[in-house]
Amino acid sequence: MRLKTINMKYINKLFFAVLCMAAFSGATAQEIIKDSTDVAENTTTSTKREKIDGIVATVGDHIILDSDIDKTYLEMSSQGNSVDDIPRCQVLGMLMEDKLYAHHAVQDSIVVSDAEVKDRLDRQMSYMVEQLKSVDNVVKYFKKNNEEEFRTDLAEIIKINMLTERMRNSIIDDVEITPEEVRMFFKKIPTAELPQFGAEVEVAQIVVEPKISDAEKQKTIDMLNGFKKEIQEGASFFGKAVLYSQDPGSSSNGGFYRMNRKTPFVKEFKDVAFSLGEGEISDPFETEFGYHIIMVEKIRGQDVDLRHILLTPKISETALAEAKEKINLIRKRITDNEISFTEAARTMSDEKETRANGGALINPKTQDTRFELTKMDPALYNQVSNLKEGEVSLPVLDEEQNGKKKYKILTVTKRYDAHTADYALDYTKIKNLALKEKQIEAIAKWSEEKIKETFVKINGQYVNCEFTNNWLKK
Repeated sequence: MRLKTINMKYINKLFFAVLCMAAFSGATAQEIIKDSTDVAENTTTSTKREKIDGIVATVGDHIILDSDIDKTYLEMSSQGNSVDDIPRCQVLGMLMEDKLYAHHAVQDSIVVSDAEVKDRLDRQMSYMVEQLKSVDNVVKYFKKNNEEEFRTDLAEIIKINMLTERMRNSIIDDVEITPEEVRMFFKKIPTAELPQFGAEVEVAQIVVEPKISDAEKQKTIDMLNGFKKEIQEGASFFGKAVLYSQDPGSSSNGGFYRMNRKTPFVKEFKDVAFSLGEGEISDPFETEFGYHIIMVEKIRGQDVDLRHILLTPKISETALAEAKEKINLIRKRITDNEISFTEAARTMSDEKETRANGGALINPKTQDTRFELTKMDPALYNQVSNLKEGEVSLPVLDEEQNGKKKYKILTVTKRYDAHTADYALDYTKIKNLALKEKQIEAIAKWSEEKIKETFVKINGQYVNCEFTNNWLKK
């Protein structure tokens, strides 16, 4: 039940992500490209000569076509990226790396099930259809002949993508970094080349949620009970979810989720989901998101395929006014120095995720408390960018995608000016940089070893490329 905003940029990014991980593979016989023109390292898409679309490289059990490179350029361009300075050799090298991961994932018995591929395929198709309005439009947008051809190609891409992800993760999962390694990493950076970090803030908030009347709660429960009865009498759960569910993360695909006990859903939802048998529909139950009913479609060992409908009770104008009055009173007590912001958050905020930390927000990208101003969520930036350190904002009405409303006040607990990296001040960031470098080294070492033992063949003019990896085994 994560909230997502889908747009064309996301569609292009989504498809390009899987395209880069695994280019379309349609040929079954090898054709060597006969082209006397060398492809130098600075060759780009501006090349005008005609080419036969054949196999330009083979890595293990996987092939790469010349048209795969063209398709990668096309997807990069569709995102507004300039490709003029990106050599074909560089793109080929990237595609070969992905094939190497996928090949050895299979060799190492890393498994991606058909059910997992279908699940991701269905979700990605739902996102695309939601944005482009119909399956036919999706097929036309990606220049395929029909839906079956598009699904077949996309399924193969997704499978190789998932194999690649798991292979890469298996390489870096055990890579750890010690404090001494972090110190040595920082020490070896020349002073003139130290990273520059932008202005940052630490932010805390207090949330007051309007109280929902018992009558409105009962109205919502009655509606869900009505849906349950109609579905038991033959109505489509899928259709009801599409029409009525207020969960933006699943309503477009009929409320579908696949989950296991480790899936990060709220406890109440998982408790109900794992108490049901196949085909059983739950009674309405409450979570922090609203009221739900769940139908279990299939139990697959530890995984459960289910559909759900979420309804959020309506908030009356009276309840909204009372919430605003309450948060104004909290703000006054803070500004009058009767109580600190931290203590008010711990004792009066309705947001349990931040309450225990005195209202402090956690940056979801870095998992620490600091937000770089230029990289903040635009809505949060607008709310805090002009606040001085320690200043408390006026009440802000926050409305989520499912219609749930709440009032909040925010404060900037600490400001950090733009500065050159400082070991003590920026230890977490420096540690992350050091860890990434060590992970890259682990991947490079793995690639070097695996290329030696893997069948690799580069055809035609591409044998003249200068690759980062030793694909030519010189």
